[in-house]
Amino acid sequence: MKKYHSIRNRSNTISLLIEKKAVMIFLVLFCLSALLFIMGLSVGSTVINPIAIIEHLLGIGNGEYTFVINTLRLPRMILALLVGIALGVSGLILQGIIRNPLASPDIIGITGGASVAAVMFITYFSDLSIKWLPFVAITGAGVVSLVIYLLAWKKGVTPIRIVLIGIGIAAVTGALVTMMIVLSPTYSSSEAYIWLTGSVYGANWENVYAMLPWVLIFVPIALLFSRTVNVQELGDQVALGLGSRVQLHRFVLLFISVALAGSAVAFAGGIAFVGLIAPHIARKLVGRSFGSLVPVSALIGGLIVVLADVVARTAFLPLDLPAGVFVSGIGAPFFIYLLYKNRNL
Repeated sequence: MKKYHSIRNRSNTISLLIEKKAVMIFLVLFCLSALLFIMGLSVGSTVINPIAIIEHLLGIGNGEYTFVINTLRLPRMILALLVGIALGVSGLILQGIIRNPLASPDIIGITGGASVAAVMFITYFSDLSIKWLPFVAITGAGVVSLVIYLLAWKKGVTPIRIVLIGIGIAAVTGALVTMMIVLSPTYSSSEAYIWLTGSVYGANWENVYAMLPWVLIFVPIALLFSRTVNVQELGDQVALGLGSRVQLHRFVLLFISVALAGSAVAFAGGIAFVGLIAPHIARKLVGRSFGSLVPVSALIGGLIVVLADVVARTAFLPLDLPAGVFVSGIGAPFFIYLLYKNRNL
């Protein structure tokens, strides 16, 4: 029985090699996501029977819980899923092009750029509409990523230079955020702290519709670059020898990662470690083929954020805590474990 299945277009310009094991794992994760969704829609200050949830989603319910499900819970959970998908794939791309297991959007400064822009907006431009916040955060992530790329350029960009400069930029952005919060009024500093922790509290359908195109456009594009990432992981010289346009592809992939991470941070704040954890779990399940890792990392990232948000809003009722608190509680020890595991590399 074949382990792989090939998909090609008629002109053979696009081809994908799909591992059957990865498909099975994806289906299992999809079922787990569906079960988690039903559970998440059921629990809260108002507990709803899971059967009633299913009936409502199928359009055969009596409408008793329409407001609770459609307005309060469903958009929040869908946004959490989209944010997790974006962060999981963004981290996977960074780890692939940088060839470093410790790479993720928050560690090399991409999230930091979005945070600086968002906190600056909250602190100094609070009289403007909050609808501008996502655009400002995405712009901040893009500007900082461009600075990292330009500083790392020396007859091309190497992975180690991106990592070292990214860590330095992350430290600078962290200091800027702290300084702005310290100097800002109490009401804006409180809002900034909540945003930095990471939360999908108050999510609505407008947020979902705004976030959805980023995931639907950039995740499939990342999948199309699977062969390129697989080749780049062999090293720059080998990739060049095989005909890969290393610098151009690296720039495009970095842009995709920034777009996904920036959009996620824009709508959910600074949820850390998802881009670090999800790809590692995915590799344990399906190996190192990038084409298999993209959908699996996406679902794992979505599961992490959705589960964290469900726990955050139900574990300490009537308090509704930021989901980022629970993700960081798992992610920080995991990061320390990775540092220990790779201490001799």
